[in-house]
Amino acid sequence: MSAVGELAALRRAKRTRPSPVEQGDNKAAAFFLAPWFAGLALITIGPMAASLYLSFTDYSLLDAPEWIGLENYVGMLGDDRLLVSLRVTFVYVFVSVPLQLAAALALALFLDRGLRGLAIYRSVYYLPSLLGGSVAIAILWRQIFGTSGLINQLLAGLGVQGEGWVSHPDYALGTLVVLNVWTFGAPMIIFLAGLRQIPETYYEASAIDGAGRWRQFRSITIPLLTPIIFFNLVLQVIGAFQSFTQAFVVSGGTGGPVDSTLFYTLYLYQTGFTNLDMGYASAMAWLLLVITAALTAVNFLLSRYWVFYDD
Repeated sequence: MSAVGELAALRRAKRTRPSPVEQGDNKAAAFFLAPWFAGLALITIGPMAASLYLSFTDYSLLDAPEWIGLENYVGMLGDDRLLVSLRVTFVYVFVSVPLQLAAALALALFLDRGLRGLAIYRSVYYLPSLLGGSVAIAILWRQIFGTSGLINQLLAGLGVQGEGWVSHPDYALGTLVVLNVWTFGAPMIIFLAGLRQIPETYYEASAIDGAGRWRQFRSITIPLLTPIIFFNLVLQVIGAFQSFTQAFVVSGGTGGPVDSTLFYTLYLYQTGFTNLDMGYASAMAWLLLVITAALTAVNFLLSRYWVFYDD
């Protein structure tokens, strides 16, 4: 028994002791990963730690930070504009993201039918995702929905008097929702890749059983596509909460008219760089992190009831 035990101990020691080749591979991996870890520490973790500290201070960018404890967080409870920005942002997220995903899925289904020149169509439809967050597109959007913009010109041709869409508090946020829906390219490409992974035999077998297109879509396509839907949902919700450029450009940096386009990120920017209240802005940034993390966690918890993994 002692010999068997010694043999087992030798085998364990052999397994735990890396070979010279493995040691060389580990050193090479550490060398090539070192820039990434340095960037993570200096560009991500470092600023996050500084922001967390500043959220407990009174810091105007001009004077040294002064520790005030939880005053910034307590002050949020009485900040009416912060509550307005949260309401505007939640409406924007919960309206635009489902519409965007629906448009992306519809177009992916259309492109999945085997069109000639599919690569060209994919590139063309992906462009809005690349350009939608740019300043140039936001300026173009403001012109299109302006009082004398393209939309009102088309309506005038039909005998309808249009509104100044971006300058009307009832419609300004709607124009930004339309802009976000228009940037459906990235989720569309992911949906298209997911559709290509569904075995064709499922559709053939269901057709033999008499299932029509709608039944196939409801009973095969959607259940097998739920992991892709969930993935796109999480990414787009996080991205929508971080939207800034569109509201800043369309409203001229004010969040108007009447704070109807005051995104949370825009109010954070105004607080930190216009009012020079960087301590309060840091606290707002951490609140945004908590909100997005909480919604992401809720999505993961609810996913067990509707996401189907074929494994």
